[in-house]
Amino acid sequence: MRIVFFGPNGSGKGTQATLLKTELGIPHISTGDLLRAAVKAGTPLGLKAKSVMEAGQLVSDEIVLGMLEERLAQGDAKGGFILDGYPRNLAQCAALEVLLDRIKQPLDVAIQLDVPDQAILARCEIRFAAEHRPDDDPAVVRKRLNVYREQTAPVAEHFAEMGKLKHVDGVGEVQDVFKRILTALPR
Repeated sequence: MRIVFFGPNGSGKGTQATLLKTELGIPHISTGDLLRAAVKAGTPLGLKAKSVMEAGQLVSDEIVLGMLEERLAQGDAKGGFILDGYPRNLAQCAALEVLLDRIKQPLDVAIQLDVPDQAILARCEIRFAAEHRPDDDPAVVRKRLNVYREQTAPVAEHFAEMGKLKHVDGVGEVQDVFKRILTALPR
C-alpha cells in the first residue's frame, strides 16, 4: 500500500502514520526526518541540504526528491510506504508522480485528515506548552494554516480528480480516527 497523508500541522498525520506503519508493516516516511537524518549522516544530499539550510534558505525540491528517491529504493519500502509532509505543492506533486511512475510504485491513496482550524490550534497550543516546539507556536500555526490552504489544498484537489483522495474526519480519540483511516483504505 502506497499512501500520502495530507493535513495541516497538528492534524494528526504523524500520530496516525505511526499507527498505520505498525498495522501495515510499511515505513512512515517524513521528508523532514529524511532531511535531518541525511544532514546528520553527512550523505552527499545531506551535505547539499546542510549548506543550503546554513545559508538560511529552503532546501530545494530537487534535493528533497533525491532524498525521497533514495529512501524509496530501500528494501523496506518495496512493499509500500506512507508519505507524510510531501508533496506540499503542485510542483512537488508532479515530481512525485514522475518518480513513482519511474520506480513502478504508483500511489494507491491520499488520505486527508479533516480537522477544523480551532481544533488544530488547540492541539498545537497544548503541544507548544508541553514541548516548546517553535512550529507549534499559535502565531506560526495560523500562518501555516494559510500556507496549507494556498499551496497544499490544490494537491488534494489534484488527487481527488484522479480518484485517489479519501477524506477522513481527524477529530476524536486517536483510535477512533485510526479506525476511520483503516476503513478509507482501498481493499
